[in-house]
Amino acid sequence: MAAKSATAFRTISEVASELDLPQHVLRFWETKFTAIRPLKRAGGRRYYRPEDIDLLRRIRNLLYDDGYTIKGVQKLLRDGGMSGLPPTSTAPVAAPAEALQTTPAAGPDTAELHNIISDLEDIQNLLEKPA
Repeated sequence: MAAKSATAFRTISEVASELDLPQHVLRFWETKFTAIRPLKRAGGRRYYRPEDIDLLRRIRNLLYDDGYTIKGVQKLLRDGGMSGLPPTSTAPVAAPAEALQTTPAAGPDTAELHNIISDLEDIQNLLEKPA
């Protein structure tokens, strides 16, 4: 079978294989990250654009390699923090502290602090729910 062009759309099985993720994880991420919007054809078949795959790769690296939580990555996306990152297909992703560093005074533990704050907000939301 001939290899697809770099600009060709990919099916969910091709993307899952390329990113070494189960397909259900990709479908779950679509519910958590609104920036992931594959084209859906008849029968609900998903087709991912190259830029979708780059975004998924960056999300995967942040979650699995850099230790971000889903909320932490959502905040990065919401704040535009991932727009400045180079695509992982051509260059490595910046470390979380570098991606979040806004001033020279920001220390190397910035990403970890953001994760802790996100976790504490989750706990607070759980505690505020009526029993």
